[in-house]
Amino acid sequence: MSEAKSISAKGFLKLDRNKITLLDIREQDEIIIYPLDEAINIPFSQFVTKIDELPHNKPIYVLCNTGDLSEQVAEILADRDYEVYNIEGGVNGLKALENKNIQPEKPQAKKEPVFIDAKGMKCPGPIVKVGDTVRKINVGDQVYVEATEDAFASDIAVWCERTGNKLVDIDVKPQLIKATVEKGKEKSENAKISAEHEKTFVVFSGELDKTIASFIMANGAAAMGRKVTMFFTFWGLNILRKPEKVKVKKNLIGKMFGAMMPKGSKKLGLSKMNMGGIGAKMIRAVMKKNGISSLEELMQNAIDHGVKIVACQMSMDIMGIKPEELIDGVEMGGVATMLGSAEKSDLTYFI
Repeated sequence: MSEAKSISAKGFLKLDRNKITLLDIREQDEIIIYPLDEAINIPFSQFVTKIDELPHNKPIYVLCNTGDLSEQVAEILADRDYEVYNIEGGVNGLKALENKNIQPEKPQAKKEPVFIDAKGMKCPGPIVKVGDTVRKINVGDQVYVEATEDAFASDIAVWCERTGNKLVDIDVKPQLIKATVEKGKEKSENAKISAEHEKTFVVFSGELDKTIASFIMANGAAAMGRKVTMFFTFWGLNILRKPEKVKVKKNLIGKMFGAMMPKGSKKLGLSKMNMGGIGAKMIRAVMKKNGISSLEELMQNAIDHGVKIVACQMSMDIMGIKPEELIDGVEMGGVATMLGSAEKSDLTYFI
């Protein structure tokens, strides 16, 4: 649990406003008399119902007319683990100092954009790299991206629109796309968007091409900040098997299934033109030549970015697959797990 702190009106005026969140809890008729454009306005009378709208990414400085109500609000926010400061004296204190001509320091010049080299990368690589980088920078900071994949021009525009970030500039030329993105301030509607737009993938097929498509979409959704669940059932379980032999006790049927089914992602065939495995090898060779992440890299990237990988326990029992035979990072689940995820999702794919 955090502890509420205090800052004098004079100390507050010397702060860099780009590095803080100013919460103004005065009522609307009071704000009109002395407005503060950079503040988030949540009147004290509405504070309890709107407390979840406040971001956690920067310290919060609470302001009222006198510093009394703001002190109470600061204590409430501290109980919720916010880094929070009460501005002593409130607006009255700020007015008194302004009469003495004490002005806030000028904001520091913006940093140079963080460079992202996405040249040669294929979908979903560029967007995943942008998402990872933007999450690490402060609100208002920028990234500058260079990419060579044609689809990136559309992808970065949609990504910015759906994640609350700003596409400052984009230059599309043959074989090179340049884009500048500014990290946006998290708003309440953006904070809720992940929960409202979860994605669920039910992976029934155990074929290479369908599996690649599944993980490309899952990685793209994760890069947009969405919660993603991938539920593997029946032949899709083969994707999650370890390539090496694992000593586990099985009955006859389980041993037969284990011997007949592909062991791991590298043994998967194509849904069309497999040609006894030659087609799958050709697809992998083309992916490598064109700089596209392998299926195994896509799978690990999904796990690293929080995609929930669930194996259907019922299907495992039928096919004689044991938990010890599955790769790390896999959870066990049943139909309720899948349906629970699907009900919270705005999109469910059955592949």
